[in-house]
Amino acid sequence: MDLWLDGHRAPVPDEITAHDLPVTGDLPAELNGRYLRNGPNPRPGEPSGHWFTGHGMVHGIRLRDGRAEWYRNRWVRTNRFTGDTPFVREGGTFDLTSVQANTHVIAHDGTVYALVEVGLPYALTPDLDTIGPCDFGGLLTTAMTAHPKRDPRTGDLLFFGYGFVPPYLTYHRLSADGVLVESREVEVPGPTMMHDFAITEHHVVWLDLPMVFDMELAGRPGMPFRWDDAYGARLGVMPREGGGPVRWYDVDPCYVFHVGNAYENERGGVVLTGARYRDADITALWGSIGGEPDPASAAADLGASRLHRWTLDPATGRAFEEPLDDRNVEFPTHDDDRTGLPHRFLYTVAGSGLVKYDLHTGTSAERDFGGRAGGGHVGEAVFVPAEDARAEDDGWLLTIASDPSGSRLLVLNAGDLSERARVELPRRVPAGFHGSWIPDDVVR
Repeated sequence: MDLWLDGHRAPVPDEITAHDLPVTGDLPAELNGRYLRNGPNPRPGEPSGHWFTGHGMVHGIRLRDGRAEWYRNRWVRTNRFTGDTPFVREGGTFDLTSVQANTHVIAHDGTVYALVEVGLPYALTPDLDTIGPCDFGGLLTTAMTAHPKRDPRTGDLLFFGYGFVPPYLTYHRLSADGVLVESREVEVPGPTMMHDFAITEHHVVWLDLPMVFDMELAGRPGMPFRWDDAYGARLGVMPREGGGPVRWYDVDPCYVFHVGNAYENERGGVVLTGARYRDADITALWGSIGGEPDPASAAADLGASRLHRWTLDPATGRAFEEPLDDRNVEFPTHDDDRTGLPHRFLYTVAGSGLVKYDLHTGTSAERDFGGRAGGGHVGEAVFVPAEDARAEDDGWLLTIASDPSGSRLLVLNAGDLSERARVELPRRVPAGFHGSWIPDDVVR
């Protein structure tokens, strides 16, 4: 049995809807909206060559007035799902609608979007029915990353698309009212798997790292990327305004799926945090979730990613790198209202638990959810600020936790990771990727 089709990653066979979900504890009455989470879920009997390539399935829980009104799960009905149309057309062009929209789910300008980095976003209704692919009036001609960043000052959505053929990297800016107002090609040496990026108040931060596209792997099961020492590793700082050039900073070879945040320091430099993999660790991870493992990495801690900080100094042109912890963590999140700005806290997943980092004091707190004793799993934690928040961590963390008995939505106090409430879900929710809290005043 392939690892990504068994255990906590195993797909569910169908779509269901359930109402009036059992709640333990006290759901904050101000949480009026939807918690949505995306992830890969191949259909029963369908071939699946890698965990990353299953059809997207969005799981949703509707909260209102202290009640959990419904749970539902729906496949994103992309052209790949409904018609099995090929991604690569005759002549070598790409059908950006024939994708598995399985990585993230967000809302912008009143619309919910399911995202995957190799294709167009798919619009959904608030009840998770698929509307269809979106190219923003024909203006978006590249893929869209699954990790766009909302500027909390302007409401603009900043994102990029990477390609297997030129242009390899294109920067985009979507206005707060949903108009694609800027697209700018960024010159890089070749096609890489650029999964994430960061923004600051005045800059975009690029991660040009040596996980490269390999055409020879494209026709095989799995992902068409491999580690390439010769490519090099660097971080780039690009002005958001004025079209200025990117300033590149060489870093030690590594890979980063997910950044924490970035901001500008008092000396005019850029500070970036992220979950950093060494080359052996990313190769081992690739094998453990569906690729071909490298025997040379067998002794490595499988998929070990450590929280890391890079400080990019424009005065010297150098990057200062430092590990912040030796725990294996992933999926760093923060208060989205501080995206691109100085902040204090990060929240990460550590196996079956969550770790909260205080970046000012250098301390951390961890809470395990029973996995070490009972085979549990916890997903990415989404921070929701309290309406009357007086501190950066005044609010809640929403996450789905699962064990052999089932799954539940946990509402935790972000201050101390204690449990405020839990919503029992009517079925097990497979391990997935990313999600969002979407308040009613954003989309109804």
